[in-house]
Amino acid sequence: MPKRHNGEGSVYKMDGRWRGYVWVTTPGGRRTRKYVRGDTRADVVTQLTKISAASAIAPVAVGSPTVEQYFRGWLEDVVRPTLAPTTVLNYDLFIRLYIVPSLGRKHLDRLSLRDVQTWVNKLRITCQCCAQGKDERREKKRCCSAGKCCQQFPKDWTVRQAWAVLRAGLAQAVREEMITRNVAGMVRMPVPRSEKQTVWSVDDVRTFLEASLSSRDSFHAAYVLMLVLGLRRGELLGLAWEDVDLERGEARIRWQIQRISGQLTRRRTKTASSEAVLPLPDICIDALKAHRAMTNRWKLKAGEAWHDTDLVFTTKFGLPIDPRNFNRSFKKRTESSGVPVIPVHSTRRTCASLLVELGVHPRVAMAIMRHSQISVTMNIYSQVASSSAREALANLGSRLAEGGHS
Repeated sequence: MPKRHNGEGSVYKMDGRWRGYVWVTTPGGRRTRKYVRGDTRADVVTQLTKISAASAIAPVAVGSPTVEQYFRGWLEDVVRPTLAPTTVLNYDLFIRLYIVPSLGRKHLDRLSLRDVQTWVNKLRITCQCCAQGKDERREKKRCCSAGKCCQQFPKDWTVRQAWAVLRAGLAQAVREEMITRNVAGMVRMPVPRSEKQTVWSVDDVRTFLEASLSSRDSFHAAYVLMLVLGLRRGELLGLAWEDVDLERGEARIRWQIQRISGQLTRRRTKTASSEAVLPLPDICIDALKAHRAMTNRWKLKAGEAWHDTDLVFTTKFGLPIDPRNFNRSFKKRTESSGVPVIPVHSTRRTCASLLVELGVHPRVAMAIMRHSQISVTMNIYSQVASSSAREALANLGSRLAEGGHS
């Protein structure tokens, strides 16, 4: 056995892995051993050296928290103060529904690469209706609780997101020196292929807007801004009149409306790149003028019941629009217009695709769409360019065929 150096503590091999301990003082004032594990002797020695240095400065906790305990603390102490509320809710969902049920009882320092790989593999083939008791909570059982598993397997993107949250939490644990390596980061996770989204053509957009205008749809101006400027749903519903200058033909995008924990909340846009002053084309200015006149009529009719929120798009009593209600109105209008039915978020991609078709430079399109990275813009360009390339090659083939027959 290699000679043990001074200050190294006790280092030994057991069951094929290296272990070691060093004496520390706990927060309660008790002297005890703190054990560590590692794949190599050097790993253990490094850990013990760090623990000894930390122990010389302050008391050291001996026990390692479980995955559930650590991730709950990480969510409250690190995630909640630094990230957007919707992101916090998303992290909480993945921790609660996907990570804790399978890995929650594992001690953080004993979580292995094999544990994470087994968890990922099992997650892919686990019916989430069964795992989360969805059918069990229904008054009338109709699938899993009735002995007919609905096989509600998570999508590849869901599995990857759950893994990404686990990796992010363990990365923080490494920074806090609670563990020496991020075992989730060592698991190979392929990036799922993005599903091709349906977007509208110029004719589809024209048909849709003409239908909403002729039917005097109260959301007509909202549809115009969404399709012409590529505004996100939250940005559209959070737009205030103080940020719209119809004389100069400009709109400042700074706020968004979101439903968070059951409450409608108006908050700043997600990133600095999302904030921008966008020029308003004539079609937007005309639609907003007509919408303001309609809003003034609502205000007079509502009288004292009117809520002065200064939002551009409101209910007939001046209240903010619930994003889910806007989705329902958009879907209903889409179905009645005779154009392909697409979700609200696809209108933003439609706007980007139309910019491509018009030959707008990617950097200009990036500024209009307020993408944080050019790669996002180029991804759209590449998809639209593929259809253009197909048409160009078809034309070339036709010309060549004509030449061969002449």
